[in-house]
Amino acid sequence: MTEPAAIAQRIVDMVGDRAEAQASVVTGEAALTRFANSFIHQNVADTARNITVKVAIDGKVAAGTDTRADDAALADLVDRTLEAARLSPADPEWPGFAPPAEVPALDNYDEATAAASPEERAAVVKDFIAAADGTDAAGYCDTEAFTVGYANSLGQAATGRQTRATVDGIHRVGTVAGSGHQTAQRIADLDGAAVGGLAAERFHLAADPYDVKPGEYEVVLGPECVASIMVFLGAYGFNGKALNEGQSFLRVGEQQFDQAISVWDDPAAPGALGVAFDAEGTPKRRTAFIEDGVSMAAAYDRKTAAKAGAESTGHALPGAEAFGAVPSNVIVGGGSTSVDEMIASVDRGLYVATFHYCRVLDPKSQVVTGLTRNGTFMIENGAITGAVTNMRFTQSFVAALAEGQVLGLGDDTRFADSEFGAGFVQAPSMHLASWNFTGGAEG
Repeated sequence: MTEPAAIAQRIVDMVGDRAEAQASVVTGEAALTRFANSFIHQNVADTARNITVKVAIDGKVAAGTDTRADDAALADLVDRTLEAARLSPADPEWPGFAPPAEVPALDNYDEATAAASPEERAAVVKDFIAAADGTDAAGYCDTEAFTVGYANSLGQAATGRQTRATVDGIHRVGTVAGSGHQTAQRIADLDGAAVGGLAAERFHLAADPYDVKPGEYEVVLGPECVASIMVFLGAYGFNGKALNEGQSFLRVGEQQFDQAISVWDDPAAPGALGVAFDAEGTPKRRTAFIEDGVSMAAAYDRKTAAKAGAESTGHALPGAEAFGAVPSNVIVGGGSTSVDEMIASVDRGLYVATFHYCRVLDPKSQVVTGLTRNGTFMIENGAITGAVTNMRFTQSFVAALAEGQVLGLGDDTRFADSEFGAGFVQAPSMHLASWNFTGGAEG
């Protein structure tokens, strides 16, 4: 198979002097082993190729996609995209394509994960299921390996590759369930027994849940909850387009968060996922968004950066120009406190394992509503005393992390499953002074 970078360059050459152009080619395989009722019931794999070309003619911009890489198909893709550009109105904010720039040498790739067999994924699943007796275990183990090639008519070229492996599941009987999750660059790092053990522990604690009154509760949030918080902060707050349009809470240089909070984006961190450049060919680099509670920067693509008088931070996402740039290799600084120690310091509050169905109500203040799921527990006198039925919350994520509100950070930083999927955020558990629960799961 022709390398993605070579295909991308061939497309740019086909456009020639008819327009400015960039091309991006992604090839690879995603494979999935799914289980339910404690049995594997599905093994699937998909080999994919996605080709995207964007052209600009005097500020008239259009993009096209295809999956075929033969010369005839590529020529047709180029011609269709050029014709679409000619028929488009000029974009007065068009920033041009990325100039040549050195891309960091980064290889977040593991050969064994790329070659992982159904039997290897099944072994992880087996360990997850074996962590509890008498439950209906359900979930999945998946692997992916992709190579990305980029080229443009200004001479910028880049290639990179990545792998990811995930195990995610629940142990359940009836309506009572507990969840566990792990994502890593290498399948060898997945510990199905440990993830299944966490899900089993939460399941056993979740027996006989009872209702509690809505109100403000001190909380200990699991990494999945913290990851969801960070996805919303990134998508609606540290988004350069939202900042340009006055829709973001962000005030760069001000202390908007507790001093314990530091958040950054780093594709070169140990065990990170992703490649070293974004969808526009801009090299990625470590970007601090919060340092010791101070808001430091927004994420920009080329268009939003030009409008802000800034430089792209390398956060353009494929097909997301209308939404803006979003951090995608987020790390939340952790602490030295164990989850048990955080729980032990709570007189009366709640432990929440995961959030579910979160929706933003006011992007600027970051007021979000959502539900708890697969593990919500009452804490009394420093110990978990019982399970609580799922609850609805309505909470400003910025206010929840404000100065004086962060009482502890866990020593358990890991990739966590967020509202929008796995592999975007590494987060620890977090002890917060207050969280606003507004009702039960019914409303």
